[in-house]
Amino acid sequence: MENTAPNNNPLERRLNLSVPVDALKSATDERLKRMSRNVKMPGFRPGKVPFSIVRQQHGAEAYGEALNEALSSAFGEAVSSQKLNVAGYPRIEPKAETENSATALEFSAIFEVYPEFTPGDLSVAEVERPTLEVTDAEVNKTIDILRQQRVRYHVVDRGAAEDDRVVIDFLGKKDGEPFQGGQANDYPFVLGKKMMLSDFEAAVKGLKAGESKTFNLTFPEDYFSRDMAGQTVEFAITVKQVMVPTLPEIDAEFARSMGVADGDVSKMRAEIEGNLKREVKKRIEAKVKDQVMDALLAANPIPVPNALIEMEVQRLMQEARQNLEQRGMKAQNIPIQPEWFAERAKRRVSLGLIFAEVVKVEQLQAKPEQVKALVEEAAETYEDPSEVVKWYYANPDDLANVEAVATENNVVAWALERAKVTDKAVVFEDLMGQQGQQATV
Repeated sequence: MENTAPNNNPLERRLNLSVPVDALKSATDERLKRMSRNVKMPGFRPGKVPFSIVRQQHGAEAYGEALNEALSSAFGEAVSSQKLNVAGYPRIEPKAETENSATALEFSAIFEVYPEFTPGDLSVAEVERPTLEVTDAEVNKTIDILRQQRVRYHVVDRGAAEDDRVVIDFLGKKDGEPFQGGQANDYPFVLGKKMMLSDFEAAVKGLKAGESKTFNLTFPEDYFSRDMAGQTVEFAITVKQVMVPTLPEIDAEFARSMGVADGDVSKMRAEIEGNLKREVKKRIEAKVKDQVMDALLAANPIPVPNALIEMEVQRLMQEARQNLEQRGMKAQNIPIQPEWFAERAKRRVSLGLIFAEVVKVEQLQAKPEQVKALVEEAAETYEDPSEVVKWYYANPDDLANVEAVATENNVVAWALERAKVTDKAVVFEDLMGQQGQQATV
């Protein structure tokens, strides 16, 4: 018999399972007989231990195995006959004794099923697709960034100016007393990079090495430290070093540092342009995909099996522990809590279920030519693309990941055909995420 469990979970089901006592006893005895062939005991040859002793020592183990197998078989037959799509694992609970207890053991199997639904309408969904053409201007900006990453500084005897790297000592006081986080020695930063508050940087500008200054500073109302937000303090600073930046020239040496063996600057620019186009394409696709995911979730407010969410939470927790350990931290010393991952796990499980249904209903499985195209695209950035392609096709797990991406792309394309899509030009820096760091003091 099937009925919804009483906790208002629309996906939860309950099945009554019955295990005949005689059949359970026979299965237990059969297991004990097989065990007796290999049981070893002092004073007896292997396989010659009396059956009564085997039963005494291993009866509970054999009974448990026989019962588990009987319940598994009964559960499988029940869900198959009722065509139930089980999510996760059932919870088996024994029932109270009844008048039939002498001949059969009664159990309840409590479990969840996958939700049944028809993919929702996406015609009202709105997707804003970023557009950006990679031109010489974007290539030049990227080269400038690469030059800045290789900047060198040398000491100068003049007042600090924009883009200079300074090393200072500073001490902040509130009401005449030092405050937490307001003191440092030999602290380096680059003026104009917004590593420090603008008023703090303004006070440093113009000072030479060896010069000091005392000034008042009022922290912004939205400062990240609530204790200091809106407070006025006094800072005393001493400049210890002023260094001017020197960027590398765009020449053969710079090209070789970028991996171009012959130092050909035009070849370097072509490689940077190709890499940049791939990265821009990838970032645009990611932003569109995120919007499609949100649209699919909004159009399909389905119930999600708790069992699957719990399994995903455990997977995310394990992933977090591994990441911590890779960074040299001991995961066991950090109290990772399941609730940290609950919302993320629910979103991922929901999307997985929606994706699977859309793929099934709309026949959006990845085609071999789509998988091949993705593999070849990934191989383009390697020295020998053909070897990379061979490697993918020789590794089923990695190829399966590519197939999953191809299928995902099919779902995104299917969704975009139905949603209201508008193109919007974006700024290169915004798309690439080249934002300044948050100021500290």
